[in-house]
Formats: sequence, structure tokens, C-alpha cells
Amino acid sequence: MNWNQLKTILWLRWRLSRNQFTRGGALNAVLKTLGLIGGIMLVVAAGIGGVAAGAFGLPQAPPNITIMIWDVMIGIFLFAWLIGVLVEIQRSEAIDLARLLHLPVSLQGVFVMNYLAAHVTFSLMLFLPATLGICLGLLCSKGLVMILLVPLVFSFIFMITAWTYCLRGWLVTMMVNPRKRRNVIVIATLVVVLLGQAPNLYINVFMRHRPKAHQTTNNNSTPAQPAGNREMLPPGYVAAHKYVPFLWLPKGATALMAGDAWPAVWGSLGAFLLGAAGLARAYQTTLRFYRGQTEATPGKPQVIAATSASAGAPRKNYLEKKVPFVTEEVAGLFLAFTRSLSRAPEIKMALVTNVIVIVVVGGMVFSNTKNAPGPTISLFIATTAIAGTFFGLIQVLFNQFGYDREGFRALVLLPAARRDVLFAKNLSFAPLVGILGLVLLALITILFHLSPLVLIACCLQLVAMFLLISIATNFFSILTPYRIASGSMKAAKPPAKVILMIILTQVLFPVLALPIFIPPTLGFVSEKLGWLSAPIVDVLLSLLLLALAATLYRLSLGSLGRFLEKREKDILLIVSHEAE
Repeated sequence: MNWNQLKTILWLRWRLSRNQFTRGGALNAVLKTLGLIGGIMLVVAAGIGGVAAGAFGLPQAPPNITIMIWDVMIGIFLFAWLIGVLVEIQRSEAIDLARLLHLPVSLQGVFVMNYLAAHVTFSLMLFLPATLGICLGLLCSKGLVMILLVPLVFSFIFMITAWTYCLRGWLVTMMVNPRKRRNVIVIATLVVVLLGQAPNLYINVFMRHRPKAHQTTNNNSTPAQPAGNREMLPPGYVAAHKYVPFLWLPKGATALMAGDAWPAVWGSLGAFLLGAAGLARAYQTTLRFYRGQTEATPGKPQVIAATSASAGAPRKNYLEKKVPFVTEEVAGLFLAFTRSLSRAPEIKMALVTNVIVIVVVGGMVFSNTKNAPGPTISLFIATTAIAGTFFGLIQVLFNQFGYDREGFRALVLLPAARRDVLFAKNLSFAPLVGILGLVLLALITILFHLSPLVLIACCLQLVAMFLLISIATNFFSILTPYRIASGSMKAAKPPAKVILMIILTQVLFPVLALPIFIPPTLGFVSEKLGWLSAPIVDVLLSLLLLALAATLYRLSLGSLGRFLEKREKDILLIVSHEAE
């Protein structure tokens, strides 16, 4: 690739970015400008803070504290980096190779350009100045030997970016198939969030079973050593820094501060070789993909054996099932919506937060919990668990029509009462919320030994909050719908008012959760005053709250149904429009 070709590609990339920046309107441009200024200030602050830490903080720290500081920095960077990779796999390449295959342009040069453009991210722009600042500070405080830390930092970044680019290309090749795309996004999201919770699970589950350090000594024992000289890190944890590639940076930095340069030299060489291997693998994968040389196994022909039983009695369709206690129109809509939710990857991604909560609480169940709260405090813990059931579903609930996209056209043409559409929409989320809430309540019951009355009160509060939050979600879904990009949780080029509305719904959620905290609060007051016990008051007031929520929900369906009828054409234009 010569200079003119490189200049043209850079101009094209800049022009596309400029168009995306200005297309959203003046308010979007102002918000993005403020965000850019804030990002630049954070980058400068990270560099200055790194210099100060390297010059004044790290030289006085013991080796075990130094290696832990580096590990924490790398852990935060890798977590943010994985989230960025998860976002990027839902986008196309910065420069589409397929559009350049017919041009006299070096594919190696375009690949390198894509590699560099894909890794201009905020996490890397924040991590690199901080680490280079630490290198500069240590160079001033520890001497010229710390110059070896600079190639170690760059080789570490090269290794991480090369293999994540290889992973990104492999995931993109898998996501060509729409069904595989949904599974890849959900599994990748779940893995990233579970990795982020791994330290929390390790501390709360495994570290509790480790014997504590000797805190008391007898008269013949030697006095305790200072905290800085005690062995704080497990031997396996220390040994992992010799064999795990992304831990070579903390190992080399700590060894350099102790005067040993060889770990940094070998770490730099090993990370560079691994990065080169990852980049070569990424190039071969990308080239095969754009040349159409991806491996594909032909599907097996499906053989349908027609038996006498199957021929005489055809299997009943899912949409033909009967739903008790509702009309046929609501039953048909409910079955259609539930089938759509069961197949939507966005719903699976929204459930990741709730799954993580269940995993964390489950880890606490099997850990050694010695200081369990009293039965009265358990009321509030159980109610908090009820509120947390809805936390991962906020974005989906407050934008119920945004995930329908072109399918919303069928609802507009459907000759059904709009209140039935809203009722069926809300009803389709009921099994999902019910299963999550009951599983979480079961874990809380095992952990805190909830009484049957408290458990009944929590079930009533779960239904009451679902009805109350359905009123708000119906209103906001009609008022400010926005299209969601297929296979992701991202809004497709939302205007500024939609962004502000998303923030408002996040702030509004605790307000919607306040009513379910009234029964346990009044129960706590009643027990303190010597009246009825807290669980009895909690059950009675939760039943009253459920009756009130059901009445309000029933009354709201008529007016919100008419509101939907007035706004449905505007909603159709918004959710069915494919953003460029």
C-alpha cells in the first residue's frame, strides 16, 4: 500500500466518522463533544497519576503489594477490553475488505489498517498513558533499569490486541449464520460478565474457607511480623505469574523493581512472539472469510417417517394451545409474544444480569455465613431481592415494541383491541419474571431461613410490582419507542431525547420499587411498637398492595390502549426504520 492509497483510506474513515458525528443533530454533537473533552481529561489525568504513582507510591510498596496493584490494573483493563470486543463483534469492519477486493490495494495493508482502527478504544487509550506514566515515574525513582518495562508494556498490549482481533474475526465468521449469531452474542456476554464476577465469587466462596492468619500468640511465640513482610499471596497465585501470559507484565515489573531484569526480558520476548502468532492467525482467518473459504459442513437431509399415528393425528401447533382465564384474542397474542421472547437473543442477553445475581447469591448460600441477620431485617433483604428481579429487564420492559422491528406492522394491521395487545405484551413477560423471582426467593429462603409468612408476602409483592411496573413500561414504550439493532441490546442511532429518556427510566426504577418496601417497613414499625408481628403485617399489607396495583393496572389498560392506537403509526415508522 503506497502513501496515496493510505491517505485515501484515512480520509474515507475520517469522513465516515464525521458523518456519524453530525447526523444526530446539534444536541448529539454537543453531547459527543463534551464526552470527547471529558475523555481527553481522563487520559491526561491517567498519565499524570501514573507518573506520580511510579515516582512516589510504588517504590515504597513491598513486592506483594506491587504485584497486586499491577494485577488489579490489568484485570480492570482486560474486563473493559472484553466488553469492547463484545460490542465490536456486532459491527462491521472499520474498512470493509469485501469492498476493496476488486481494487489494486494491498490486502495486508488494509488488514493492518483495520487492526489499528479496531483498537483505538477508550480502555486502551486510558490504560496506555497510565502504564507509560508509571514507567516514567519508576525510571526517575528506580534508575535506568526500569527502561525495560516499556517494551514489556508494548508487547503485552500487542499480545492482547492481536489475539482479541483474532477472536473477533473468528466470532464474526461464526455470526454469518443468524442462528449462530444469536448464540454467540448471548454466550459471549455471559462469559464476559461471569469473568467480571470471578473475583467476587473467589473472595466470597473460596477465601472464606481458608484458615485465617494467626491473630493471637502465646507467651513463648515470637512477635508478629510487620504487615509489609508477611506472606499475603498464596503460592499458586504467585506461581501463576510465571506461566500465564497476561500476568508476565506484573511479574516483570515487580522483578525489575527488585533488580532482576531477566523476567522482563523474557516476558517481552514471549508476549511479542505470542502477539505475532495471533496476528498471523487473524490475518489467515480474515482472508479465508472474505475469499469465501470458510469451512462449512453440509446439513444432513431430514427424513420424515410418516406413521399411521402421525398421519391420522397431526401435532398441535404451539399457537393453537389454550390459555385459561383469558379471551382467545389475548391467548393468541400471548402465545405469539412468548414464542418471540423465547427466540430473541436480546432477551437472553437481558437475563445475564439476573443470572449473575443468582450465581452470586448461590455462592453465598454455600459459603460460610456466620453473621446472619435477624428475621426482621430479612424482610427487607427478601423485598430487595424482589426488586432486583426486574433490574436486568428494565431496558426490555421500557421498550416493548422496539424489539418487534418490522414485526410491529402485524400488530398495526391486527383487528384486536389495543388494550388486549398491551395486556398480552405484559402477560408474556409474566413467566419470565415469575421464574426469576421464585428462583431468587428460593435462594434467599435457604440463606436467611425465611418464614412461610415472609415468603408469601414476597410472592404477593412480586406480582404487585410487576403490575405497577407494567403501567409505567406501557406508557414509556408508547411515548418513546426506539429501534434496537438486531442481535444486540444497543439502540440503533437514537436521538438525544431517547438517550435522555433511557437515563430517566433508569432513575425511575427505584421510584417504582418504593411501594413494595412499604409493607416490610410498616411491619418493622409495628413489631417495634409491640403491636402485630412484622411477618403478619407484611402479608396483610402486601395483599392490600396487590389489590391496589391490580385495580390501577386494570384502569390504565383502557387509556393506554387508546394512547397506543393514536401513536401506533409513529411507532411503526420508528421501530421499522433501518438506521444507516
